[in-house]
Formats: sequence, structure tokens, C-alpha cells
Amino acid sequence: MTNRGSSSASPPDSSARHQKKKRDRKLGLLAAMPKLNRRRFYLALKVMLLFVVFGLYFVLLLRESMSAFSAGGRGKGSGKVEQHKPPAEGRLSRPIKAAGFQRPRQNSIHNHGEDDTLQSSKDHHQHDGITPNHSTLNPVYEYSEEMNAAAEADFTERRAMLWNVCADHRIIGKFAPNAWEFFISPGHGLAWCNIFKAASSTWMYYFNILGGYDVRYLQRTRASPIELARKRFPRPSTTELNDYLSNTISFLIVREPFERLVSAYRNKLEGCRNKYYKLLGEQIIKKFRKKIKDGEGRLITKYPKGPTFREFLQFLVAHYKSGGRFDEHWSPVYSFCTPCSINFTLIAKVETFQRDSEYIIRQAGLETLLLNKLPRGKARAIANRATSNTKNLVPRYFAQIDEQLLTEVLEIYQLDFELFGYNSTKYYSYVQETLDGGGR
Repeated sequence: MTNRGSSSASPPDSSARHQKKKRDRKLGLLAAMPKLNRRRFYLALKVMLLFVVFGLYFVLLLRESMSAFSAGGRGKGSGKVEQHKPPAEGRLSRPIKAAGFQRPRQNSIHNHGEDDTLQSSKDHHQHDGITPNHSTLNPVYEYSEEMNAAAEADFTERRAMLWNVCADHRIIGKFAPNAWEFFISPGHGLAWCNIFKAASSTWMYYFNILGGYDVRYLQRTRASPIELARKRFPRPSTTELNDYLSNTISFLIVREPFERLVSAYRNKLEGCRNKYYKLLGEQIIKKFRKKIKDGEGRLITKYPKGPTFREFLQFLVAHYKSGGRFDEHWSPVYSFCTPCSINFTLIAKVETFQRDSEYIIRQAGLETLLLNKLPRGKARAIANRATSNTKNLVPRYFAQIDEQLLTEVLEIYQLDFELFGYNSTKYYSYVQETLDGGGR
């Protein structure tokens, strides 16, 4: 009886264990379900985020494309926007002609001693037109069309005036081109005749940038800017100059002749502060300083340390009459850059320096290289600006001389006044006031 009961109880126990295992398995699956759902949820969230990001990116691209398309359509319709690629930087081959200019058919340099006539001047005037070019490589810089048009009108007028004066004085091709003073960058399509005391320091800085010098190095170096520039832009021969001029934007920057003269005197000779010109100052004093006695017959010994402005001008007149070669800081432009022998593309002026320089930079396609590259902290040193305005000081200096000396000095610089449209007659009022005041 006992064995029968034990054998009959065994199956129920086995069945209970089996059911318990099934329940445990179901509970395990139910416990795993939340983890699986969380993974799927995170995966779905990631996919949705990716779709949103890509969707936003696509919308932005679409908007940019539509804006560019509409801007291109407006430019095409107005005919005022031109795409212009600058010459490749640093290449040695001939640069591409700068857009916006009609190049002259004749050689850019006139043969020295050639018998040019008025018809030669007319030929130049036929090529004075400058085609507007409003292209820009960097839309950050804005250049108004009004300013651009005013610059082009001035450049055209300056060229016409220059060639009229050259023809009137019959000096077209009279002076041999002074290739020695040119800076030529074939890879950038620029040729510049460097006139000292006419914003030369600023453009020397620009050419050093074109030469590959780092801006930070140029700001901290004590090396002479002209020496640095000449390492990258050697002095060309006349033949090389003639070859390059036909394919470059050639320019010079001029300044009111007597303002330039006063600036040179103050910088180089006044007070003998410049050690390189100290010897010349001493020679001028020795030759032109007169011994003056006071009312009691005593010798006046209180003189400026350096030569006076009057003594400087007397030196210039004597040097000119002897046929001597002028220092580059006060050499007349007509013989230094020979604009009646070289067909310059552009004639810029110190009086409109910022506008003219930006126009030149844009015509050469050099916006990204040169615009806004002049360091603000060193702008005064780089531009070699005096602490006071030279223009306002000019009357005071010319009040030291008499009418006769002024007439002799004008004999040297009168042609510069005429070539570049400056007024020389006002200087007679400065010296006349001194004479009337009995100061002489």
C-alpha cells in the first residue's frame, strides 16, 4: 500500500516543476521586453534626428542655390557684373591683361629722341577710355559704383591732360625711360614707378606683401622696406620694362610738387636729424649761408642746426643750373618717371590716395591680398606721415623766400604742375605777403 501511494504522487510533482519552468521562461521574456523596446526606441530616435539634420542641410543648400541663381540673373540682366579672375600669383609667364582697360596699339615706351608730333598725342587720347569693371573676388569689401565711376573719370581726365601738356611742350619721348625705379610684379599684373615722398612707403608695403613676405614679419622687422622689396622685385632693364608694360597695369602716384618738396626737406634736411643727409646739409650751409650782422654790427650766430628752407631751395637752383642729377626725394617727376615717354595706364594722386589705391587693387584683382592689410597700429609709420599736415605748413615755408627765388624754383618744377593739373600761381601770394610785411 505504501509503495503504491508513493509511485502515484510522483507524476504530479514532475508536472508542477514543468509548469514552473514555463512560468519562469515567460517571466524572463516579459522582463526582457522593456530592454528591447528601449533599444528600438533609441534607434528610431537617432534615425529621426539624422533625417531632421539632413533635411535642414538640404533646405539651406536649396536656399543658397536659389539666392545665387537670382543674383546671377539680376547681374546678367543689368550687364554690370563681370566675373574676373586675377592673374595667377607668382607665375613667371606673362600675366593676363587686366580687365577694364583698352591697351594701346603702339609700344608703351616712346623711343628716346623720336620726333613725335601732335598726332602722336591724338593717338594716345583714342585709348584713354577705361571700361568699368565692378567685379570683386571678396564680397566682404563693398565698393560703390559712384566712387568707381568718379575714379574712372578722374583717371581718364588725368591721362588726357598729361598727353596734351606733353604734346604742347614737344617732349613726348624726350626723356629716356628710367626703368631703374620701377617695381614690376608680372604674376600680379602690376608695374609701379616709385616716386619718393608720394605715398611710396604704403605701396612699398603692398609690394612686399605681393613678394610673399608675411604681414607679421613686415610689422616687426627693422629691415628697410625698399631693400626687402628689391630682393623680390629686382630693378628691370629698359627692354624688360617695355616687354612688361604692354601686359600690366602701370601706374604712378603723384603729389602737389611743392608739398612734396617741403615734405622732403622736413624729413631729410631740416635740423639735420637724418644722419644719411647730414653731410649734404652741412655742405649746403657752408655754401649758401651768409654771415649776417645785427643793427650794431655784431655777427649773428644763432642759426638753425640744419639748412633753412631758403638755403635748400638755393642749393636746388644752383644744382639744376649746373646740370647735376637730383636726389630721388626731390627729383621732378617728368624726368624721374618720364610720363611723356611711358604710356601709364593710371595716374593716381596723393590727394585721392585711398580711393585711387583701392581702384588699382581691384582692377588688378588683388582684393584678398591687399585690401585692409595695412596694420592700423603702424599706419602712420608705414605711410610715413608727418605729425602735422604738410599742406598747412607750405605757406609758412614759402614765406621765407622772395619772388625771384620762387621763379627760379618754378623753372625746375613748373612742368610737374602742368602735367598733373596743380596750381603754381598761388605761391606768389605767399612770398608777396612776406615782402609787403617788410620781413626781408
